[in-house]
Amino acid sequence: MTNINDIAKKAGVSVTTVSRVLNNHKYVSHEKRMAVQKVIEEMNYTPNKNAIDLIRGETKTIGVIIPYNNNSSFDQILHGILNKSIEHDYSVIVLPTKYKKDKELTYFSMLKNKFLDGIILTSRANEWETILPFAKYGTIISCEYTQHPEVGCAYVDRYHSFLEAFHFLKMKGHSKVAFTTARGVESNSTLKIIKAYNEVFGEIPQGYYLSHCSTFSDGEKAGKKLLSLDDYPSAIYANGDEVAGGIYKYAISKKIEIPHQLSILGQENQPIGEGMNISTVDHQLVKVGENACNLIIKKSKQKLKIPYKIIQREST
Repeated sequence: MTNINDIAKKAGVSVTTVSRVLNNHKYVSHEKRMAVQKVIEEMNYTPNKNAIDLIRGETKTIGVIIPYNNNSSFDQILHGILNKSIEHDYSVIVLPTKYKKDKELTYFSMLKNKFLDGIILTSRANEWETILPFAKYGTIISCEYTQHPEVGCAYVDRYHSFLEAFHFLKMKGHSKVAFTTARGVESNSTLKIIKAYNEVFGEIPQGYYLSHCSTFSDGEKAGKKLLSLDDYPSAIYANGDEVAGGIYKYAISKKIEIPHQLSILGQENQPIGEGMNISTVDHQLVKVGENACNLIIKKSKQKLKIPYKIIQREST
């Protein structure tokens, strides 16, 4: 089997020159590059990616740990990552976990074994104490804030965005406000929204908080539960525009006027929210993904805060 030593010998150049040609290195003369490429074609040589990676000292491959596919929020982050990875000629491997700790650690082992240059954590199952030892094997970037110096992050200040969302609804005259989340209290994001609610409105009334909502169908079910309460809320903050859209559809089916009888605030500025004129809290997740990818490529441990914004539409 042909190897780079054979190529070098026949082309009359060093092995280093052959590896530079294979890696598209700019510091190779035109004559030597042409000689090497000619021999490669003559010998029908296909380079071994693992060997090239070993010579180059990097794989140009990024792993993206994502709990679920077909989730609009994570899809937005992934979209941003892919935007930047293509610009810089990096490959991306999507690593779904369904929040299983063992599965997540299997992916970190890929970093340890040099199959990846770095990992972007869109959301995590394991505690930081379990994850941090892997930082010595490659770059780890989080899409949530972490104070650990070993890990960089591109993040949104979720707590203050939740505070501002609830204050926005309060300023609209609402005191009976319900909300939905994707996960239960095992999630840091859920704990933050509960804390923000408590600060603005006090104790959560019975039935005003629903977890495990992610889809349009979940939104319809949430709308049915919330609007069937004897003292149903006058405003609902949904954890995604798809969920908000489902709530909207159910409310309309019950002849509830929006926004006069019910205000709906969604999240993440998704196309369905724009199409249905639903107000939204835009955490700019595409930018989060783009910045996370840039940090990986630069091998940076910076902490980059991405601004959020509330977009007011007809639903409030």
